[in-house]
Amino acid sequence: MSFRKQPSIELLAPQLKEWFDSELGAEFLKAEKTNVDRIVSTLFGMHLVQFSVDSRVTLFDKSPVSHCFSVVPTIDLGLSENNIVANNDEIPLAHESVDVVILHHALDFTDSPHQVLREASRVLRPGGHVVIVGFNPNSYWGLNHLFGCSKHAAPWCGHFISHGRLSDWLQLLELTELQHLSGYHRLPFEQYKWRKRFRMLDGLADRFPGHHGAFSVLLARKDIAGMTPLRSGWGLRRLISIPVVEPSARGTLRETREHR
Repeated sequence: MSFRKQPSIELLAPQLKEWFDSELGAEFLKAEKTNVDRIVSTLFGMHLVQFSVDSRVTLFDKSPVSHCFSVVPTIDLGLSENNIVANNDEIPLAHESVDVVILHHALDFTDSPHQVLREASRVLRPGGHVVIVGFNPNSYWGLNHLFGCSKHAAPWCGHFISHGRLSDWLQLLELTELQHLSGYHRLPFEQYKWRKRFRMLDGLADRFPGHHGAFSVLLARKDIAGMTPLRSGWGLRRLISIPVVEPSARGTLRETREHR
């Protein structure tokens, strides 16, 4: 399946920033962060990279990873020196060099989402994790994406890739899906009073099976044959804390000092 041609990310980036700054966009982004924090806080390693469409948005604030940075599509005022400016489908990072990759709507706003996911898999170390955040087509927002009047404006011009298609791509890239969740069940009304009137949808969504929130979050792991990845951080600490025997040279040096 081919994806609809989109405006360049240089043109879309200002629109996305304006939308994330709106009342609806800020509320939506807050719900995304809450869900992503639960996952990212359990992922360990040395390096984490986020593929972004908005340089101001960071989803790794709760991450225990020591070195976190973003790949952003455009140069912005106040951009941190710890960020890289590059296209998400051609990342200037070494092969298998990071432990965690976060894709924040990076698949929604590109002409080649499969290539972006391929790049994420390429830079990911064996045993590392990828977190995919995107718009959910199986939702009220997905209906608005199909039948709404603003198909050419951000964020409605995004791809809204289904969970089934993402699962197929993950299998092709030998990535194992571990978790899938979704959130934010309110209708995409710009005015808060209308969203508030339909807030009962949040409660109804919990009673029905499936993932029908406006966004979806997918966690996958890069496995290789014969490898058993550590399941949590306590395992790492336990391995590191194993006592080791001191070299015999230290004992010889200590005895020499005592005889003096």
